[in-house]
This record gives sequence, C-alpha cells and structure tokens, in this order.
Amino acid sequence: MAMKRLLPAKLRVVVGLLLVVFVLVGWSAATTPVKGPHSPIELAFLREQIQGLPVQFGTYFVTAGRCAGCHGYDSLGIAMVAGEGISVNVVDDWRSTMMANSARDPFFLAKMEHEGLVNPAIKETIEHSCLKCHAPLAVFEQQMKGATAFTAAHLDTSVLAQDGVSCLACHMQNPASGGHVFSGDLVFDSARVWGPYTDEQINPAIMQYFVNYTPDQGSNILDGSVCAGCHTAINQPVDLQGVPTGTSFYEQTLWQEYENSVYYGTEQNCRSCHMPRIQDSVVLASEYIFLPGQSPFGKHHLTGGGVFMLKMMKDHIADFGIPATPVQFDSTIARSIALRKTSMTMALQAVDRTDDTLFVEVALTNLTGHKFPGGFPNRRAFVQLLAIGATGDTIFNSGSWNSTYEVIGNGLPYEPHHDVITQEDQAQIYEFVMGDVDSNVTTTLLRAVHRLKDNRLVPVGYSLSHPSQDTSAVAGLALADPDFNHDTGGVEGNGGDIVHYHIPLGGYAGAVEVKARVWFQQVPPRWNDEMFSFHGARIDPFRDMFLAADNSPELVVADSTVFLSTGVTMEASALVRTFPNPTRDGVVHVSSPDAKWIKAYDAAGKQVPLVTQRNAAGWRCILPETPGVFHLVVGTPHGEQLARVVRTGE
Repeated sequence: MAMKRLLPAKLRVVVGLLLVVFVLVGWSAATTPVKGPHSPIELAFLREQIQGLPVQFGTYFVTAGRCAGCHGYDSLGIAMVAGEGISVNVVDDWRSTMMANSARDPFFLAKMEHEGLVNPAIKETIEHSCLKCHAPLAVFEQQMKGATAFTAAHLDTSVLAQDGVSCLACHMQNPASGGHVFSGDLVFDSARVWGPYTDEQINPAIMQYFVNYTPDQGSNILDGSVCAGCHTAINQPVDLQGVPTGTSFYEQTLWQEYENSVYYGTEQNCRSCHMPRIQDSVVLASEYIFLPGQSPFGKHHLTGGGVFMLKMMKDHIADFGIPATPVQFDSTIARSIALRKTSMTMALQAVDRTDDTLFVEVALTNLTGHKFPGGFPNRRAFVQLLAIGATGDTIFNSGSWNSTYEVIGNGLPYEPHHDVITQEDQAQIYEFVMGDVDSNVTTTLLRAVHRLKDNRLVPVGYSLSHPSQDTSAVAGLALADPDFNHDTGGVEGNGGDIVHYHIPLGGYAGAVEVKARVWFQQVPPRWNDEMFSFHGARIDPFRDMFLAADNSPELVVADSTVFLSTGVTMEASALVRTFPNPTRDGVVHVSSPDAKWIKAYDAAGKQVPLVTQRNAAGWRCILPETPGVFHLVVGTPHGEQLARVVRTGE
C-alpha cells in the first residue's frame, strides 16, 4: 500500500509491465529445451502421478503418464469418447496390454535371464538387445545421450523402462525408418511425434506449448510399418561353445510375412486388427471443448490372440506393480478372445465311408495378415478331432491333451507335419521348431541356426517365390503337402491347409459325430523345459507361477457334424413313425416309447437344436424354425433308427 501511495499511476503501470516481461523472460529461459524437447523445470519432475500412471521426463522421452493428461480419461466426458459417451481413451485401453507391460512380462524376464545363463560371456549384450524392444524408452534415452548401454541391471529401478512399449516408443519413430530397420534398432526423432492426422486436422500448437513436442502425420503409423522394427527379430547365433556362427537366424518375421500376403499395401495392415478403427468423431484432447472431432479413430486395443499371460499378470498386479485394474485386464482379455476367433475358418466334411473307415477332411484358412500362430517362436496351434459313436463312445481321438497341458501324441524330438492322419498318436501341430548347429531341437534363441519345422499357416497370397520368403520360410514336411497353401487345383496362395483323417471304424456301422477344434497355446509346457533346467532370480518365480496356472488351450475355431451310417437295417415293425410329416409349425411326434434319446440333423448332416419332451406315446419334438429337411436319429435298445421329416413354411 505504501508503494502505491509513493508511485504515480503511470509509473505503477510501467513497473507492472516490467514485472510481466521479467516473468515471461524467466519462463522462456526455463522452458528452453536441453538436448531434447524438455526444459530444466520438466526434467525436475520425476514421479508425478497422472491417472495412476508415473510421469518421468528424460532428456528425450516422457512416460505415458504425461500423455494421460490429455489423451486419458476425460472427467468432462467430451474428449476420447465415441458413440453414446463410450470411453475410447488410448491410455486406459493400453495400460492392461502386453505392450504396456512388456518390461514386466515374467515370461520375457525369465527367458532373457535364461539366454544370459546359457551364454554368460555375452550376457549384457543379450539383455541390451532384448530391452531395445521391451523397454525402448530407457534404452534409447541412454543411447541418444551417449551414456552406457542399458541392461537388466538398470531395469527394476528405471521408471522409463517400466513404461514398456508406451506412447513415444511408437509415435516418435521416424516414418522413413518404417519397414527398413529391424531387431529393435529403432530410429527416433527428437521433439517430434507422429500420428495419423495432418496439421490441418489437428491443432499442433497445443502439444507444442504443453510438452514441446511437434505433432505431424506419419506414414509409418498409417501403413503399420512402425511395428516392423520390433516384430522382425534377426539374431546372430552362436554354437554350443558360444562362438558366433557368422550366420543370421530369423526368429520372428511378422512384417515380412505381411509383405508376402494379399493384404500388403492395402488398408488392411497391422492396425486394422490390433488397433481397430471406428468412424465415430472423437475429440483427441481433454478440456479443449473447441477442438473438432477426428474420424476415423484407431482404438488402442493392441491385443494379440493369447490370454494366458494376460491372466497371469492380472493375477499378480500388485507383485508386478502394474498400474492397471482387474477390470481393465478383463477388457483386454475379452478383446483378445474376440480377435482370436476371427483369425481362422474351418470346414469339416466327410468324403467317403466304407465298412472299416470314415474319411474326413478338416480344411483351415488363415485370415490374419501373417503366419498363424505368429510372432515369438514358442506359440503353437493344434487340431483336435474326436469321432463319437451313437452311444457316446469315443471311436477316435487325435490332438487332445493330458494333465500337464501337453498334446497327446506330440512325438519327440517334435511332431512332424501331417497331410494324412490315421492313428490316434498322430496330431497336427502348427509350430516353429528351431535347431542348433547340430540340428538338435533348441529353445535357446541364440543357439538357433536351422529351421527344422515351420508349418504355421501362412497368410493368403503367400508365395515361395516372393523376395521375403527366405526370411519366413516354410520348413519340414509341409513343403511336400500338396494342399498346404494350395487349392484343389494346385494353385498356390490360399493360406490354408487340409488335414485328411482316415478314422478306423472297426466294423461300426452307426452314425458318427465328428468334432473338430483348433486350439492355441501361448506358452506350451514343453517349450519351457530347457529354460526350467536353470535357476535364477527371474526364472524361479516364473516357474512357480507357470506351474500353478491354468494352461488349458484356448479355442480358435470349431466345427462338428454327424455322418450317418452307410445303411440302417431293421425290421419293419421297428421303424420309427413320425406325424405330422410334413409339419408346418415344427412340432413332430415320434412313436417310439422305448427311445433313449433323439438327435436332429439338417440335410447337410450337421446337428441342429431339437427340443424334446417324453410322453406316453413316445416323444414330442420341436424342430428349428428354418424350413427344410431334417433327419431324426433315435437311439433305442434295438440300435439307431432314422426318420426323415420335413418342415414347411407357414
């Protein structure tokens, strides 16, 4: 107050303006980038929490918690919502994925330790190589600063590392490097982030002002090539003594498989399945009500087809320090199951039947843009086929599993690819089997030199003459299978396989119900045997969690049908009588009081739902609503009896 009395009004205005200038100059100096986009003030914030996520600024990178301030949950319900207010915020969709938890994944940590124990002389090199993809922010923060290489010794105490594959791990990659750099040798742009929208669609000044990053449209985001840097892994293997072989081994080649498919160069790329796009108009940043919505919008589901590891991490949220809730994990698990069910089609049919053999074909088609199963070489899929007689007895069983979740009939050292299966101890297993310098099976990645077997289903359009085929080669007996990736005319590229089953009947002449299933295992039990022969701080906890977990195979696709007998012989007095036949309302009375059960099949031989009620005169049955011809198979003490009934339209 004394100062106001002493200073004239004009002088007070001048002093005020000078103070404002001083503050602005000071703020400008404080926000001047240091080697990267972040100021000394920003670098002082180490563990601020935004929406439950840690915020740490490095010289070049910042954790996803900082992005959550704008792109996370909007309490106003304006930003990051679609349709009728459904939240599609990228942070909550991401935080319970394997991408977000790539540095916490207990299988990965155990496998990285295993590789180092097998090859102790290059342990730190192995760790650094693995962490380039599993903890990229920490690894490249160190590398871009010219500091010592980031290894597992730094992992547990690094907030940047624990952020896994977070926002900037993808959105800061230089678009020109997409599809050209592999094995985690990523190329990052300092202070620039890339997304799917142009400058004209968004307001770059907002991000520039608040986080000093300049947004731009990136071709690698649009065409999916941003994924290639980590989802192509090329190793330089060593022999059994740890001596480099001087060769390269292609551990996983999802990008090259995609290039060798009909989908390459189209809108159907990585993000089509793993980041499904919606046409809703979505406001991208919270608390900016003037921003227009953007469409299309890619949901950051980032799911694969497996849920075994997701369930394990959900069960150990506190142990792993995961900043996600069980409900968020449940959402990611549900999305993974839904995605897996879109990955393949199956057609089951009988081609012939004799007194002794039922000939069945299971035709599969891979609908993904890469091999199925794809990615890390431990994953496998297998076909289960059951043939069941009219009384419920199992006639044939191929591809089931035992109490340890291992496929029955999985031969040693590995089960070969089959074109024809005639015995129950044969199973069709789609997998990648690696061999060491002596061509013995190995699950140690750096000892893998040979492809002993790779019969994983290839994508539609895959060709053995494609330039990238050598990196993702089919190997083993699948190469000699005439209908592996070939149609009935011998034309290559159908992305499928037909497994031929010759089911021995042993004289059985009744109806046979055949059930075919394809199952998936993310972490098959036998694949861990080599790793579990070692002990370590990361291997032992994973072993305990793995052995305690439910590793039941996960269903991919299923089909079933009934193949009627070649001829049903019975006395005239034993014939089943049905009335009315035809039926208009679908109600049919079956005059067979001693019948034990009744099943219905359509004209193609596929079982259909049938409502049955027993009464004094026999059975009252209600057929499906769709008009057509139906076969009723009636189980009686005298054997199976058949009746043909017709349902007409109303």
